[in-house]
Amino acid sequence: MLDDKKGVWIMGKLQEAQEILKELGMPPKQYNERSGYVLLALAGVKEDDSWSDASINSLRIVDMMSFMAKYYGKVYKPNSRETIRKESIHQFVDGAIAVSNDDDDERATNSPKYSYRLADETLEVIQTYGTDKWEEKLEDWLENHETLVEQYTQAREMAMIPVVANGQELHFSPGKHNQLQKAIIEEFAPRFAPGAEVLYVGDTKKKDLIKNREKLEELGVLITDHDKLPDVVLYVKEKNWLYFIEAVTSVGPISMKRINEIQAMLNNCCCGIVYVTTFLDMSAKNGFKKFIDQIAWETEIWVADNPDHMIHLNGDRFFGPR
Repeated sequence: MLDDKKGVWIMGKLQEAQEILKELGMPPKQYNERSGYVLLALAGVKEDDSWSDASINSLRIVDMMSFMAKYYGKVYKPNSRETIRKESIHQFVDGAIAVSNDDDDERATNSPKYSYRLADETLEVIQTYGTDKWEEKLEDWLENHETLVEQYTQAREMAMIPVVANGQELHFSPGKHNQLQKAIIEEFAPRFAPGAEVLYVGDTKKKDLIKNREKLEELGVLITDHDKLPDVVLYVKEKNWLYFIEAVTSVGPISMKRINEIQAMLNNCCCGIVYVTTFLDMSAKNGFKKFIDQIAWETEIWVADNPDHMIHLNGDRFFGPR
C-alpha cells in the first residue's frame, strides 16, 4: 500500500505475512494471498497490529475464514474451506509452521472439527519480524527445521531418526535437535542416569512423543496445558532423581530464568533435581562456547561428541541435585 505522507510503497500485513512464509521456506503456492491470510488468522494479527502481538490461537478452518472476513474484508465462499485445508493448512503442518490440536485418528480428515495453531518455535520467530532480531531467529529456525521447499525438492522419503526409549523404538523427524535428543537417551542416560525412565521427550513436529503425565504428577510435577517442560525429562527411581535436560542446538540452555520456570512446577516435588544443558559439540556457533555465559551455576553440561565426560559449574560436589 502507498504511504501518502512519504510517497513510498510499504507492505501491508498481508504482504508481510506472505514474505514471512517465503522466508520460512514455503513453496510459492503456499505463500500466496490465501496462505498469507491463513497465517494472519492463526497469529491473530490485524492490520494495525505489530508482529510482536502475534499469539497462539486454536482455530478451525471456519474460524480462520471468519477472521479474514471480519478484519480484512476477505470473504471466501463456504466451499473454499477444503481448498484452505488442502492447499494451505496441510502444508503449514508439513512445514512445521502449524500443528493440529487433534489426536483423533478415527475422525475423517476433512472433518470441520479439526483445529490448528501456530507451532511454538514458529511463533517466536514471527514475533521478531521487522526487528533487528528477525534474521538471527530466522536462521536458527531454518537450521533446525527441514523446510517444505526442501521436502518437496527431495525425491526421497524423509529419513527418520530411530531411538530406543523405555524399551520401545521411536522415530524422530530429521534435524540436529532430534539428533541430540537421541544422544541424550542413548548415550547420556546409560552413563549418568543408569536405569532411567524417559518421562518426557518431544519432537520438532510432534511435541509430546513421550509424556508420562500420570508419573510426573505422581512425583509432584505440576503439569498444565501451558507448561513448557525441558526437551527431555528422565527419572531414576533408585535415587529418586529427576533430570531436566535441555538439548541446545540454537537456543534454550538451563539459565536461571529457565530454572525458575521449572521450579514453579515443583512445589510438591520431593525428588532430587538435576539440571543438564547438552550440546552436540563445543563449537562457537551453536555449541557450548556460545552459551556458557547463560548457563546457571550448580548445573551440569554434557557434550555429545565427548560423551564420557561431564562439566559441572562450580559447587562442592561434582554431580547430583542442586
